[in-house]
Amino acid sequence: MSHAFVPDDFVVPLELITPRFRLEPLGPQHNSDDLAAWTSSIEHIRATPGFHDRDWPPVDGMTSEENLDDLRRHADDFARRSGFTYTVIETTGDEVIGCVYIYPSRSDNHDTDVRTWVRADRAHLDVPLHEAVTIWLTNDWPLGTLNCHPR
Repeated sequence: MSHAFVPDDFVVPLELITPRFRLEPLGPQHNSDDLAAWTSSIEHIRATPGFHDRDWPPVDGMTSEENLDDLRRHADDFARRSGFTYTVIETTGDEVIGCVYIYPSRSDNHDTDVRTWVRADRAHLDVPLHEAVTIWLTNDWPLGTLNCHPR
């Protein structure tokens, strides 16, 4: 999709802050921390609702340059307002612990597909992240019907 899926006058939030984590737009500056986060948790992420039928993360991982290309694509989507990806950062240590993807749905049953994951060593934050993002998107975003892959 190459066009915006939020209205032109909608101000896209640049953060969500909770006591346990914060979200900020994912970009090239997160490359090494993002790569470390997901490569340490491939099996865990692939078992997370919303990732069962996808080919990401790749079982064999990616090079740093491949990951950087992926982050640039997400940042470009964000800039074009065609999709929004946020990195999830632990508030107590500034570590990247997960990711949130907000994209137009591939299904006719929903307007927006929302997927979230956390590192395996932060699995206890999976439900709090999912709940916080679902509430945030429902209350503050004009996204229509959401497919949030319930926990």
